[in-house]
Amino acid sequence: MKQSPFLSCPLRLTIGLTRRCCSSSRVKGRRIDTHRDKETGTRQQLLIVSTPWFTFSPGANTFQVKITAPDEQFTRIGVQILDRKDGSFIVRYRMYASYKNLKIEIKVEDKHVAKSPYILKGPVYHENCDCPREDSTAWLEDMSCPQAIPQIQRDLAHFPTVDPDKIAKEIPQRFGQRQSLCHYTIKDNKVYIRTHGEHVGFRIFMDAILLSLTRKVKMPDVEFFVNLGDWPLEKKKSTQNLHPIFSWCGSTESKDIVMPTYDLTDSVLETMGRVSLDMMSVQANTGPPWEDKNTTAIWRGRDSRKERLELVKLSRKYPEIIDAAFTNFFFFKHDESLYGPIVKHISFFDFFKYKYQINIDGTVAAYRLPYLLAGNSVVLKQDSFYYEHFYNELQPWKHYIPFKNDLSDLLEKLQWAKDHDEEARNIAKSGQEFARNNLMGDHVFCYYFKLFQEYANLQVSEPKIRDGMEKVEQPDDDLFPCTCHRKKAKDEL
Repeated sequence: MKQSPFLSCPLRLTIGLTRRCCSSSRVKGRRIDTHRDKETGTRQQLLIVSTPWFTFSPGANTFQVKITAPDEQFTRIGVQILDRKDGSFIVRYRMYASYKNLKIEIKVEDKHVAKSPYILKGPVYHENCDCPREDSTAWLEDMSCPQAIPQIQRDLAHFPTVDPDKIAKEIPQRFGQRQSLCHYTIKDNKVYIRTHGEHVGFRIFMDAILLSLTRKVKMPDVEFFVNLGDWPLEKKKSTQNLHPIFSWCGSTESKDIVMPTYDLTDSVLETMGRVSLDMMSVQANTGPPWEDKNTTAIWRGRDSRKERLELVKLSRKYPEIIDAAFTNFFFFKHDESLYGPIVKHISFFDFFKYKYQINIDGTVAAYRLPYLLAGNSVVLKQDSFYYEHFYNELQPWKHYIPFKNDLSDLLEKLQWAKDHDEEARNIAKSGQEFARNNLMGDHVFCYYFKLFQEYANLQVSEPKIRDGMEKVEQPDDDLFPCTCHRKKAKDEL
């Protein structure tokens, strides 16, 4: 029998500390056999398995990975191996209990490779384990968080100081009746909230990320307001005093403080849970190779912007160039006869059967862009005054192909891509690298923590638990026991 080349090739096995299972494929450069949280334990992690000798998939079932806790009779850990089809694999796992000294075995043809088995020394905590690290500086270092994030600096530059006492009165008076807001205070690493407005269901996404962060690291005491609506609130041309509002989307006409979208955040927190589309699953479902992809540009979505109607019109006129259709009518129901019929949803992964992905605004920025970039198709992105937290770091013609807001040059740009196939392929690769290096789970956690940390430094009065606030409780997780060795060690001092 022919021996697998992986048994003789030098494998690169690295582990990225993410503080959340399955949340990033970012290679941190720390070797799996040496990296661990030097204080008192780690969170769930993931592996990147790769070899410099392959730039293509050697087969989805090449590696066998087993994760166990030697001291336990049963180990409740879900494992997934994701083939990125470029010679590298993501091994991600989700734990349903906390364990000590996890043993990770990586085999090919039932033989250990590289330095397998690996041992993660000390306790490893599952996602819902409330066991925050007191030393936030060390946590940031372990997460490889950047010293500064340009978008955060741009957003906070509008606010030299923040007075929690003042905004606690003024923001509800100004926005509370017409908008949906959450007033949060994090005090002693506990989360408190008061809601304003009628439609506050989306608070679940903000509650979830705040609770997740406070389970992992000691957060600064901070008080802030979150806009639950689509549109940014604080207009640049407003004649009123400027107020700091946190939003999931920004615009060139507003001064809101931008966070990662609720969609991207939820996909991080629910990876290997209730979501199937996340920034890692995309990497294993990129469709056929570039040369075998359908050369028609693809788009699906709802009728949430006039330009989307124009796109469907173009598709009707040039069906061999653009395949665009609505999956739902809500905003322009009276025009359904002109732009219908409604078509069935297709799997997001099926988009990558097509070489050209069209990204066009909805009510605000189209929140699908991170996932499109993570695929291996080239993205054509509409010029827009709306942006997500990472848009200003994207470069047109490097990470995507731009087209005008009114779609007047979209056909021209598609023709350029067809005439310059290798350049378009390189743009697709650059966009994918950007997503892998900037939009994974660890980057999302870093962004949130750095944002709250730097915002907290602007406060000129003490954050308070205000009248009408209620505590946001951590999930009751009786099924997934957690013994926090950090808390235990602290109690024994």
